[in-house]
Amino acid sequence: MSEAGGAILETHGLARSFTQGDQTIHVLRGVNLSVAPGEIVALLGPSGSGKSTLLQAVGLLEGGFEGSIRIAGEEAARLDPHGRTVVRRDHLGFVYQFHHLLPDFDARENVVLPQLIHGATQAAAEARANALLTALGLGHRLTHRPSQLSGGEQQRVAVARALANRPALVLADEPTGNLDEHTADVVLVEFLRLVREEGSAALVATHNERLAAKMDRVVRLHDGLLR
Repeated sequence: MSEAGGAILETHGLARSFTQGDQTIHVLRGVNLSVAPGEIVALLGPSGSGKSTLLQAVGLLEGGFEGSIRIAGEEAARLDPHGRTVVRRDHLGFVYQFHHLLPDFDARENVVLPQLIHGATQAAAEARANALLTALGLGHRLTHRPSQLSGGEQQRVAVARALANRPALVLADEPTGNLDEHTADVVLVEFLRLVREEGSAALVATHNERLAAKMDRVVRLHDGLLR
């Protein structure tokens, strides 16, 4: 863990700009953020406020950022591509607005695959997948492919996949944005419960004040800065 308070995630002066023609658009203007181990933080802001850009930065998914990003005490912003891959593999899990499940694999296989890539045995990966999916109410849907699952079920599989390798930090970008209000509430409650049971921290981007209120802390992104 980091020396500064044991945070699992710390950013200092995180900035990102884009050039369009003769204009420079400042999306992030120096974001300072800290997430403690096991803490679930809502990243609140309207569409276009830069929430996804911030998650892409701390998820080490693209370059072009200025400032510091420390994950589990390691300065990650300046790592080479291999180093960034290792940090993502060992410490991070991702849930997106769209589930991005592999269509030719069933629910269990979608959760098993990232574990095999991480070095788990087939037996251990299947046992872990079974446990996670059962905890999310999908014990009877293990061998169903994504096309055979409802939207809420697909997103539950995506949650299980994100937690499969026991990440220290889960990054979720509008994880219930494609679901109706009732299903979104159910899936979010299950997501938060499972994240807490697993002992992971989470940074969850949303524009929904009601859902954000269910989390441990809310930070607001406005004009490229956290308020």
